[in-house]
Amino acid sequence: MESSRSQGSGRFFGSRQGTLMAVVAAFFIYPFVVGDYHIDIAFFFGIYALLGLSLNIVLGEVGLFDLGHAGFYAIGAYTTAILNTKYGIPVLLLLPVSAVAAGLFAYLVCSPIIHLRGDYLCIVTIGMGEIVRLALINNPLDLTGGPNGVFGIDFPSLGGIFVIDSPIKYYFLIWTVVALTIIGLLRLQKSRIGRAWNCIREDEVAAGSSGIDVRHYKLLAFMLGAALAGVAGNIYASKLMCVSPESFTFWESCLFFCIVLIGGMGSIPGVLIGAAAISLFPEILRPFAMYRMMFFGIAMILMMMFRPGGVWPRKRGEGAP
Repeated sequence: MESSRSQGSGRFFGSRQGTLMAVVAAFFIYPFVVGDYHIDIAFFFGIYALLGLSLNIVLGEVGLFDLGHAGFYAIGAYTTAILNTKYGIPVLLLLPVSAVAAGLFAYLVCSPIIHLRGDYLCIVTIGMGEIVRLALINNPLDLTGGPNGVFGIDFPSLGGIFVIDSPIKYYFLIWTVVALTIIGLLRLQKSRIGRAWNCIREDEVAAGSSGIDVRHYKLLAFMLGAALAGVAGNIYASKLMCVSPESFTFWESCLFFCIVLIGGMGSIPGVLIGAAAISLFPEILRPFAMYRMMFFGIAMILMMMFRPGGVWPRKRGEGAP
C-alpha cells in the first residue's frame, strides 16, 4: 500500500515538474517567435500578473477588501519618474526605492484604518486611491507635472553597459521579477506569516484570541502588497518613459480586484490566469471595441454564478498554491 502510494505521489510531482518546465520553456521561446506587438502584450500581461500577485496578498491571503490598490502602483511609478528625471538616479536602482516608498505610504495611510472590516474598509480604500490620483493632478510642490504627468524617464541600465531598451528585454525583465515574486510568495504561504494571515482571514476574533497580533499582520500584508505594486509601477514607468494620473484610476483598482476574483482568492496560478484574462481579453475583442465592457461584465456575472471560487481556487492546507 505504502509503495503504491509513494509511486502515485512520485508520478504526480513528476507531472507537475514536467508541466512547469514546459511552461518556462514556452515563456522563454515566445519572444523569439513573435513580433514586438505581441511581446508588448505579454509584457503588460506580466505587469498585471505582478499587480494581481500584490493584491492577492491583501485580498486573497488576509481577506481584506482593497479597492485603492492603484494608489500604491502610482506611488511606485511617480517615485521612479521624479527621482530619475530630476536627480538622474538610475531606474534599476530605484526598484527597491519604489517598493519602500509604496510600502511606507501603505503603513502611513493604513495604520489608522486597519481596524475596519468588510465594506467599510473597502469604501475607505476607494477614497485613499482617489486622494492619491487627485493629489497627482494638483501637482504638489511642482513635482508631479499635474494632469500632464512626468516625461523623459530613462531606460533601465546597469552602469550604462547593459541597457533595457527593447520589447524583448522588457519582457524578460518583468517576467524575471514575476518569477522571483512567485517563488517568494510560495515560501511565504508556507511560513508562520502565511499561516497567521490565513487564520485572520478565516476568523479574525479567533486569531486574536490565539495570540496572533492581528493589527501587525494586517499592516504587514498591506505593506508587502503595496511594495510589490510599487515595483510594478517602476517597471511600467520606465517602459512608457512617462507617467500621468489617468493611468492610476479607480477602474485600474477594479481590474486588479477582478484578477484575484477571476483566478481564485489566494491562488497564485489563479492570479496568473486572471491576469491573462484581463490583459488578453481586450486584444481578443478589439474588433468589437464598442461592446468590450458588455462582454467583460457578462463574463464576470457568469463567473460569480457558476465558479464563485475562481477558475483555479486554492486548496487550503498543506501550503498548496
